Amino acid sequence: MIPLRPALLLLLALAAPVPARADRVLRDIPYGPDPRQRMDVYLPESAVHAPVLVMVHGGAWRFGDKTSLGVVGNKRSFWGARGYVVVSVNYRLLPDAAPDAQARDVARALALVQRQAADWGGDPGSIALMGHSAGAHLAALLAADPGIALAEGAQPWRATVALDSAALDVERVMRGHPLRLHRVAFGQTPSYWRAVSPYAQLTPRAGPVLLVCSSRRPRPCPEAARFAAKVETLGGNASVLRVDMTHAEINRDLGLPGAYTQAVAGFLRAAGLP
Repeated sequence: MIPLRPALLLLLALAAPVPARADRVLRDIPYGPDPRQRMDVYLPESAVHAPVLVMVHGGAWRFGDKTSLGVVGNKRSFWGARGYVVVSVNYRLLPDAAPDAQARDVARALALVQRQAADWGGDPGSIALMGHSAGAHLAALLAADPGIALAEGAQPWRATVALDSAALDVERVMRGHPLRLHRVAFGQTPSYWRAVSPYAQLTPRAGPVLLVCSSRRPRPCPEAARFAAKVETLGGNASVLRVDMTHAEINRDLGLPGAYTQAVAGFLRAAGLP
C-alpha cells in the first residue's frame, strides 16, 4: 500500500491558488429521463479550464439527495474557493433501481459532465469522482472497473475518493453478517454480489483511489486496506486514510480547515489535479 505522507500532502494542498468561492449554481441538469437523474453544478467565478469534482451522495442506496448540506456544503466552500467546478449528482434509488443500475446512473452523469465541462469553464481532462457511504461504493465500483463507465459514454477520469464505504467487498459482507440495509440492497444471489463488488471487479485499469475510513467503525478500514492491497497487486495506485471521525463527520467535515481536508486535497494534487 502506498502510504500518505501528511507533510507532503499538506504542502501540495497549500500550494493551490485560492480564488473566490463558487457563486453560481446550475440546478437539476438532466442526464437521463428519470426525475432522479439530475445534477447540480456549482461554478466558480471566471472559470477557465477549471478542475471538476463530482460528488455522489450516500443513503443506503435507498435515500439521500444532492442538495444535502453534508454532501455539498463544506466541499463546495473549499474546492469552489480553489477554482473547482463542483457537481453534485442524484441517481435512482431502491426499490426503483438496484446498485448496478445506480452505478450506471453515476457513469452517465460523469459522461455528461465530461461532455459539458468546457461549456462551464471546466477541464474535461481534470475530473475527480467522490462518493460517501453508498455513494462511495458506487464510485469505487466505477473506479475498480472503468469499463462500466466507458460503456455509458464516459472517458477515464483522474482520481476517485471513496469516503467511508463498508461495502467494498460485497461478497465478503454478504457471506458474513450483513446489515439489513445490505440485504435489501444486494439481495440473495451470489453472482449479483460479485457483479456489484468493487473488490471482485477490480481490474488493472483501476485509476488512483483514496479510501477514507473511520477508525471508529469495525468494517471500513480493514475493507479499505484489503481493497488497496489488491489494487497494488494489479499495478495500480491506492491509499488508505484512516481518520478518527464518525461516518457522518467524514462526509460533513470534508472541506473544513484541518489535516483531513488537506490530506484529501493533497491526494488530488498528487493525481494531477490543481
